[in-house]
Amino acid sequence: MAKSKKILSMEDSLWGTCDKLRGTVEPAEYKHVVLSLIFLKFVNDKFEQRKTELINEGKEKYIDVQSFYTMKNVFFVPENSRWSYIIQNAKQDDIAIKIDTALNTIEKQNPSLKGALPDNYYSRLGIDVSKLAALLDEINNIQTTQDAENDIMGRVYEYFLTKFALQEGKGKGEFYTPKSVVNLIAELIEPYKGTIYDPCCGSGGMFVQSLKFVQSHAGNIKDISIYGQEGTSTTYKLAKMNLAIRGIPCNLGEKAANTFTNDLHKDLRADFIMANPPFNQKDWREENELVKDSRWNGYTVPPTSNANYGWILHMVKKLSVNGVAGFLLANGALSGEGQELEIRRQLIENKLVEAIIILPRNLFYTTDISVTLWILNNNKKARVIEQNGNIKKYRNREDEVLFMDLRQMGSPFEKKYIELTPEDRTKVAEVFHTWQQVEKETKYQNIPEFCYSATIKEISEKGYNFVPSRYIEFVNRDETQDFDSSMKALQTELTELLKQEEESKKELLEVFKDLGYEIKL
Repeated sequence: MAKSKKILSMEDSLWGTCDKLRGTVEPAEYKHVVLSLIFLKFVNDKFEQRKTELINEGKEKYIDVQSFYTMKNVFFVPENSRWSYIIQNAKQDDIAIKIDTALNTIEKQNPSLKGALPDNYYSRLGIDVSKLAALLDEINNIQTTQDAENDIMGRVYEYFLTKFALQEGKGKGEFYTPKSVVNLIAELIEPYKGTIYDPCCGSGGMFVQSLKFVQSHAGNIKDISIYGQEGTSTTYKLAKMNLAIRGIPCNLGEKAANTFTNDLHKDLRADFIMANPPFNQKDWREENELVKDSRWNGYTVPPTSNANYGWILHMVKKLSVNGVAGFLLANGALSGEGQELEIRRQLIENKLVEAIIILPRNLFYTTDISVTLWILNNNKKARVIEQNGNIKKYRNREDEVLFMDLRQMGSPFEKKYIELTPEDRTKVAEVFHTWQQVEKETKYQNIPEFCYSATIKEISEKGYNFVPSRYIEFVNRDETQDFDSSMKALQTELTELLKQEEESKKELLEVFKDLGYEIKL
């Protein structure tokens, strides 16, 4: 709990920095201004940390030798890029130029940062010197290396999206994934060796936490290759920064690009896919665009009204022969009609769906809704996992799908949020991996209000509906409320209300027109 308080106070401090910029920088720019400076501070803190290590080891004569830093995956920071130099000159009229120069110099000396840092950004913004100085003073108080276990850059990004995403009109799915959720995905699909891919990698937190998972299970991160793509330029830069400061090699493509219209890894076939796509994207393709795309080969073309199934089929296409995917989607994807229903049927008939797991509410900063974790497996018949030289073999349930409901799990986190504890994740992973074993004396059992193994026949009889409560037995009748029926009832009610609103608007416009005042909308 102490760690949570540290993070919260840091985030509060960061929000305070934004107040210093009011009237000088557009609100949409706040987070980018702060994040680049946080990165500069973080890089410097790591540099100073390594410098102290060298002195303590009696190697003081090497404190200005770059190779003694890069050997530990620490960026060497030149004199005019050091945080102490920036702070000393914080109140000078040319401080914006000095910051731009510092960032530019660090990028030039470190190839892994190519395209990651802003170019002449602060000079172009024209921030008032006194406000920029106040911002630097605030950031100077933040100890970025204080908690080595936390993905600081990712958490900062998540926090700023909390404050700004809705104001900027961005979708609720565009945010950083909490590490407890990433760890759950990793514990289920076990990405110990091979290629990991995220088609919408955001700030790169999914990669950071998955590699921490591998290390915590005595795996070797050198056995992992990372590929990703991000459509937003500023987020792409943040991801490169986030991974670079940890010394994590990756291929995010040469630029930010839309995954659907400009796939930067067309020939990639990944062993593991971990993703949290933006939820319910509207108009993600034009009506006649991508209709014959190879990613839909053998499947119904996803509807233009919602990208959820576009993401699903994109990931299906990217799976290697034995590939496994774990990804999050809004719950609405479980029971959509039309093209979505047809694609679910095809996924079941192709024996790709392994598990559907509904998660608790309040896991994310930017939305309190419950979401679903999907596990797709390209080889449910037999899967081999190599972990640190040990071989695990799964003889999977090829003709069954495991449904799980985790809504009663989780512990309070920072007052109003929920996180899945290590005990929660262990329980879910143990049930899942036990279920995967098709031995004569299997220990798996269906558990009311928690899990149920449904046959393809049962799923077919229920119209290929993936809502877990359609299969899991509930003892408490309040929990057995049919989700699909409830949503349809709500849909009908909302449709009627919107219809009434439209009629009322027309009547009001007619009244004004009769009075000689025409209102144009």
